[in-house]
Amino acid sequence: MDNKKIYIINGSPRKNQNTAKMCSSFVLGVESTGIEAEIVNLYDLNFKGCQSCFACKLRGGKNLGRCAYPDDLKEVLNKVSYSNGIAFASPIYFGDVTGVMKAFMERLLFPFVTYDENYTPIPPKKLETAVIYTMNVNEEMFIKSYIGANNSGPLGFFENWISHIYKKPVRVCAFNTYQFSDYSKYVADVWDEKEKAKQRDEVFPIDLKNAYEAGKNMGYMIINNGK
Repeated sequence: MDNKKIYIINGSPRKNQNTAKMCSSFVLGVESTGIEAEIVNLYDLNFKGCQSCFACKLRGGKNLGRCAYPDDLKEVLNKVSYSNGIAFASPIYFGDVTGVMKAFMERLLFPFVTYDENYTPIPPKKLETAVIYTMNVNEEMFIKSYIGANNSGPLGFFENWISHIYKKPVRVCAFNTYQFSDYSKYVADVWDEKEKAKQRDEVFPIDLKNAYEAGKNMGYMIINNGK
């Protein structure tokens, strides 16, 4: 197999909790197919969102269709753009992905969106994609408020842009997550700690398995499509 690789972009500040565990399971699924996978922890990088320099839009420019801003993200963007697949993983803050994930998406996707009448995408490769979300809310609220009718919610909009540039993302979620190591230490009366613990012990293992299967399926999609 010729150096096929999938990147998992972790938009969580924590490297050993819910989102990170979902990322690790996804990696194991990918690797079970013989394809290499790598997690990129965005909080380890020194970068900003789009700087509006518009070098990526300059007609005839050497950076047309790619981000030229020189910081820690530049090389990551290049590697991801020429990989075979990408998974965007984030805890949900105020109904949306984290700020660093938004900044990453600006830098990754904006250069590939042209300003013609159709906003024609020009990525170097049409990548397989997935989104991995972890959140405190239940599935009903997630679908109603975060995805929204006709993908009108913040995460629906997030996925629409991924689909416009790349292939439609496979969605993997962990709902009603166990947030603290000890709930008694925090002002968190809105949550039922026993219910959260039950979800962690009985449902989260299933979520991890789903992440594994999503990674495995992406790996086989890439192999079968010869990409």
